[in-house]
Amino acid sequence: MSENQLYEYLKRYVSINHDEIGLLFEYIREESFKNKEYLLQQGDICRYKYFILNGLVRTYHIDDKGTEKITQFAIENWWVSNIESFVLERPSEQYIQAIENTTVLKISKEDLESAFQKIPKLERAFRMITENMLIAIQRRYEFYQKKSSKERYQYMVDSLPGFTQRVPQYMIASYLEISPEYLSTVRKGS
Repeated sequence: MSENQLYEYLKRYVSINHDEIGLLFEYIREESFKNKEYLLQQGDICRYKYFILNGLVRTYHIDDKGTEKITQFAIENWWVSNIESFVLERPSEQYIQAIENTTVLKISKEDLESAFQKIPKLERAFRMITENMLIAIQRRYEFYQKKSSKERYQYMVDSLPGFTQRVPQYMIASYLEISPEYLSTVRKGS
């Protein structure tokens, strides 16, 4: 099942066959995390890229005032990692935490490089995935500069149906950079 899910995902980027997916799975491990369990803690080096088979995670950091600031959510068929820590092998400034029971496929930097050597088209796929991620980050930044809190919330509801029912309100508020009280007002008006 997990092989088919990743196969269908990667086919969106490159022409890949089942033999190549089988070869890739020589490097990939499946792991499950319970709700509130950490995939990565601040201060640790991020050793893996994670592909979410099922579940939901958040990426966040603690600001100077001790407040959690959520920078990303990741759901099924999304990759999550702390890129800076993963690539530069530096301690992470962020946490990655499951907020539902979550099952992932994980691959280490070394194993990913080995897979790129054996299946060169994978490097192209991961480049395209990374480019899409960077575009999403840029869009989010520009979107947040131009849109009101209410518009940002409505966009989240419209673009990810059912997502807001899976995530506690205070986490959505943190991600949208608004207070939970204001989010409650916005939700009542929607």
